[in-house]
Amino acid sequence: MSIQAIQHGILENKSQIILQLMQVFLVGLAIGMTRVVIPGLADTEFNLGKQQFLLLTSFVVVFGVVKAVMNLLAGRLSDQYGRKRVLIAGWIVAIPMSFMILYAPNWNWIIASTLLLGVNQGLCWSMTINSKLDLAQSNQKGLVNGINEFSGYAAVAIAGVTTAYIVNLIGARQGLFIFGIMVIVLGLFSSIFYIKETMPWAKLHQRGKPLMPQQSLGKLFIQASWHDKILLSLNQAGLVEKFTDAIVWIFLPVFFLSKSLTLIEGGAIVSVYALVWGGSQLITGPLSDKVGRKVLIVGGMWLCGLGLLSIPYTDNVFLWTLEAGIMGIGMAMLYPTLGAAVADFAPVETRGTLLGIYRFWRDFGYAVAALTLGMAAQMTQALTAPFLLASVAMIVSGLYVLIRLPNRKN
Repeated sequence: MSIQAIQHGILENKSQIILQLMQVFLVGLAIGMTRVVIPGLADTEFNLGKQQFLLLTSFVVVFGVVKAVMNLLAGRLSDQYGRKRVLIAGWIVAIPMSFMILYAPNWNWIIASTLLLGVNQGLCWSMTINSKLDLAQSNQKGLVNGINEFSGYAAVAIAGVTTAYIVNLIGARQGLFIFGIMVIVLGLFSSIFYIKETMPWAKLHQRGKPLMPQQSLGKLFIQASWHDKILLSLNQAGLVEKFTDAIVWIFLPVFFLSKSLTLIEGGAIVSVYALVWGGSQLITGPLSDKVGRKVLIVGGMWLCGLGLLSIPYTDNVFLWTLEAGIMGIGMAMLYPTLGAAVADFAPVETRGTLLGIYRFWRDFGYAVAALTLGMAAQMTQALTAPFLLASVAMIVSGLYVLIRLPNRKN
């Protein structure tokens, strides 16, 4: 494609933007189907006792480590080989996942299938946002992150409720298999035949700007993870916010089962969190372009912390639903804004890599959170401890961002 035929902007590239939103929606469905069912499956199918918290968290630890590494590699690979190839590879890797869940003889197979899910999420979700950032104008980064995360997390919510109903009708393994295969095949087919390579748009963003010296992944990683205090503050916030998501993924379904709620009732509350998170990002993403990133990041971290703190001390469905919604609003404030803030401070020629480094630390947070929260629950033999620990982590992390991040709007 000639450089003259390329224009930046969401409206100017609306067809590809819509197709990319469909891609991230499918990626969200793939992870959403595990949010409610897998923790329940651990108890009903594999007899993991309610006090075996570290075993319960093992699948999220594996997911977090693998997705973190894939995010890091995906950013670099997409800068070198293009976004579309990496996207297609992510869907191909996911194909065996549903079969492994269907025929799993033990919990280790579920962990292995989660490994493939981590690869899929790291490659595919990263490419959907990278591609939309390529297509959009430079002053649309917050809006792009907002609509991308809305689409993905709306799908997470829909998948959580849908799979809970399907599982109730035909069984956990069969339900996840049918749902998963449909999502993966549709994602692979559409990425091959309908998605365009957006590297030409990325190169146009760099036109007229001075070329930066080529830096190795290792040097960029050290720079972004330690020396650059602004990126460090954003990376640590990305890691710590996964304490909230790990609670919702691992401990909320178990907590609700312990309170005699059904899988469908617990799944509905968890889906409120994801749906509010997803929908609110349509507001918070573009809002961060206008009012700045800092206030939304810090406020979101603290709101999530307060929501986490309140859940174990309430005892009815209405309040749990309200608290899930509050945490969803907090995540909507911080999640797209963190990614947009990283893009603010990332040179265009290394943006894919620096965003990959941010996503590495963000999703490595799943592993850190799952291990830390699992150990807290194991040592205390109480479900209250993970909620309290996660709440403190969110509040302290938000304070660090308040101190370190400049009041820069874009």
